[in-house]
Amino acid sequence: MGSMFASCSTIILFVLFVLQCGYGSSAREIRSKGHLNTSYDHNNIQETRIDDGYQHHTHKSQMDDMEPSLNIFFTTKDLFLGKKMPIYFSLKDPSTTPHILPREETESIPFSSSKLPYLLKFFSYSKNSRQAKSMEDTLRQCELESPKGETKFCATSLESMLDSTRGIFGLDTKFKVLTTITQFSKPTALLQNYTIVEEPREILAHSMVACHTMPYPYAVFYCHSQKGGNKVFKISLVGENGERVEAVSVCHMDTSMWDHDHVAFQVLGTEPGKSPVCHFMPTDNVVWVSSPSVI
Repeated sequence: MGSMFASCSTIILFVLFVLQCGYGSSAREIRSKGHLNTSYDHNNIQETRIDDGYQHHTHKSQMDDMEPSLNIFFTTKDLFLGKKMPIYFSLKDPSTTPHILPREETESIPFSSSKLPYLLKFFSYSKNSRQAKSMEDTLRQCELESPKGETKFCATSLESMLDSTRGIFGLDTKFKVLTTITQFSKPTALLQNYTIVEEPREILAHSMVACHTMPYPYAVFYCHSQKGGNKVFKISLVGENGERVEAVSVCHMDTSMWDHDHVAFQVLGTEPGKSPVCHFMPTDNVVWVSSPSVI
């Protein structure tokens, strides 16, 4: 999605971007409809954190019939012009996508697992509902201590995301935001073979912060920055049916500290520390990169 420097205009442009991906910003509508993002049908929090290698478990029995949505992982050996691989790109339904709320609204709503009974009543969910379990998982995931070598935060608004990202990069550091762009409104296939049609371009950056959407009644992002060799790439893809995707991908060059049971190792047939692990970013996730970078 082009580039933008961290300034007041960043928030405005970023909001416009998210709106194009199906988000809205009506606090009143959230309270009345209580939309929860359960469109991740691998739907637990650790699986939502697709590029956090420390705590993501999927056992072998679950891999026997691999979910289509797990077709997002690849290795650096796949990064070449003409490479063909099956990839899953989801497209969210705007009518069920959580809305982005302004900071003044989210600050008036508790965001704590200790307040879960109140929150379930606030959003009109029963304590045994699927939505309640997703909310509890998101809150607890956000409250966990950061793994070694990682800085993390959960953002409940665009303003808080921007402020926390500035805090990681440094107040005087210029940075840009990237996301995957699909050039179709109604894809004919969420999973299909895609071909890399241009030489992949590495985005040079001092550091990066990746932000992933989490299941919650309004938009919440799990954001994290890991120390060590991470690389960001822009990859132009064309599907078998002609659908084009300008994808952002992240490659984790050092996976030695990742959980042995991480689903990426089972998908790729490798082990911690044996090979870099790359993955495509979904369209509702973003990557912030600090300068210098080449877009």
